[in-house]
Amino acid sequence: MLATEMEQWSWPPRYDEGYRPPATQPHWFPGRETMPPERRDELIMARIREVMRYAWRQAPFYRRKWAEAGIEPDAVRTLADFEHVPVVRKEELRADQLANQPFGSYLCVDPTEVKHVNGTSGTTGRPTAFGVNERDWRAIANAHARVMWAMGIRSEDTVLVGSPLSLYFGSWGAYLGAERLGARVFPFGAGTPGQTARTVRWIRQMGVTVFYGTPSYALHLAETARTEGVDPAELGLRRLFFSGEPGASVPSIRARIMKEFDALVYDSGSMAEVTPWMHLGAGGEEPGVLCWQDLVYTEVCDPATLRRVPYGGEGTPVYTSLERTSQPMIRLLSNDLTRWEAPDAERGRTYPYLPRGIYGRIDDMFTVRGENIYPSAIDDVLMADPDYGGEHRIVISRAAAMDALAVQVEHRAELAEADRRHWAGRVADRLRLVLGVGAHIIPVPPNTFDRTEFKARRVVDDRDLLGEITREGAAR
Repeated sequence: MLATEMEQWSWPPRYDEGYRPPATQPHWFPGRETMPPERRDELIMARIREVMRYAWRQAPFYRRKWAEAGIEPDAVRTLADFEHVPVVRKEELRADQLANQPFGSYLCVDPTEVKHVNGTSGTTGRPTAFGVNERDWRAIANAHARVMWAMGIRSEDTVLVGSPLSLYFGSWGAYLGAERLGARVFPFGAGTPGQTARTVRWIRQMGVTVFYGTPSYALHLAETARTEGVDPAELGLRRLFFSGEPGASVPSIRARIMKEFDALVYDSGSMAEVTPWMHLGAGGEEPGVLCWQDLVYTEVCDPATLRRVPYGGEGTPVYTSLERTSQPMIRLLSNDLTRWEAPDAERGRTYPYLPRGIYGRIDDMFTVRGENIYPSAIDDVLMADPDYGGEHRIVISRAAAMDALAVQVEHRAELAEADRRHWAGRVADRLRLVLGVGAHIIPVPPNTFDRTEFKARRVVDDRDLLGEITREGAAR
């Protein structure tokens, strides 16, 4: 019965590696992607019980955690019951790996089965190792191929992977998906001096049609192309898809990238820990992403109660792997922020929808005079402005007894000095309207800030810096 309802749906996952849909077919698995969501939820609940039973047998981490909460897998019979399963936090994973090196006691296979190792950089704490067996590696490839197929990527495409080929799972996931759907894959990477200029030349030389990276890097690539005397719109790219940071679903950033390259833009991405991270991925040409619930079950939850919020509500995603056998994540708390909408068959797939994608992290939020502010909201305003020069820095400080928000903003090179004060006032008015709090705008020349080939870091929380940059701005 399941084979006819949900193509190649099994536990543990097994995929037909020779399968690929006809190029004109919009769905990789038409039944799984278009079935009534209520029926899919029933099948997902059955899968969740299978995954929980498996983890209970194989992983001391989960057995201990659930026993302490008084929960056994067979007692979880509905998705409402599942909301009472305790969440897993990243700090728990790090602590467990420290005590049970190298992969933690949530590894569900013999360590000798681990054939691929990825991980976090460890820049904010102990690195987390992701141990992936060959079965999971192939399941990731098949899952990402499905989502990239929904983005319109086909076997005749040449896909350039523009982010670093390192521990970062994003690059490898994009590589695997492109390879599985039969495309030519060009793992160019990024990160060495002068490489972006070489990227421009290679895109033209190899006839690259699809680019993967971060939105920040795409904008840097467009600037570099112009410096090299090349119009980005003439590079021949048809599609660009992104992960790693907000942007591809932020209206002004998305519009800017589409205009620069005269190409379609797609958003994707959740967390490396629950790879296939493209389980949040575009399913058409509108902004936002779908929750591909048959790959990773996603709940958008109230950060305080960790219970699902109704459709239309805002919350933090909680993820449960449905295809991972090596290190399955079961109710992993993301601390990201999103808003979700109910499935709508008119979108072509019957999955819940995140219209703005993942647009921030709860721990990236900062508060100025009682207003909660996310950096992506500032990015959206600035990138929509015609005189924006390409980069900015957000500085939070305290002047006297009040928190203060300043934004150093590059202006267009052509913007006359006499017009900059008026421009700064216009930007400040727009930010006040959007944020609900005033911001001091400091115009700075183009190319003041370094460009990034990976994820942008634009926020500086420094109580002593505001006076310094204000003086520098006035001196200019």
